[in-house]
Amino acid sequence: MIHTLTGTVVAGNRIGRQWGFPTANIPVDADADLRDGVYVATVTVGGQTYGAMVNVGSRPTVVEAGARLAEAHLFGFAGDLYGRTLTISLLHYLRPERRFESPEALRRQIDEDRRQALACLAADGDTLRS
Repeated sequence: MIHTLTGTVVAGNRIGRQWGFPTANIPVDADADLRDGVYVATVTVGGQTYGAMVNVGSRPTVVEAGARLAEAHLFGFAGDLYGRTLTISLLHYLRPERRFESPEALRRQIDEDRRQALACLAADGDTLRS
C-alpha cells in the first residue's frame, strides 16, 4: 500500500457523475507527502470495502487553481456518500495528473483509467465489487 487517506465526503462539480463516473471527494492536505495522479485503491465506508480508482490533485482540466482533493470512483457502489467518512487505501499509482486539451479527452482517459484499475484489482486477486 502506498498511502491511506481518511476524510469526510464533500460536494464536487458533479462532472464525473454526468460521465458515468460519480466520485466521492475528500480534501487532501496541500502539504501531504503524496504524488498527484491516478491510483488504484480500495475504499471503506460503513463497514464495506470497494475497489476504486482515485484521482489525487487539483483537477486542472475542469477547475482553475482548485483545492487538492482525492476523488474516488467506487466500483459497484450506488448511493449518496455526502457527509460520510471514507478510508481510501491507495494501492498502485497509474499515472500523473495532467491538464487535458478538452473535457472529452479527459473522459476518454478516465475510461482507460477504469479499465486499468479493474485489471490491476483482478491481477491482485481482489474479490471486491467491480
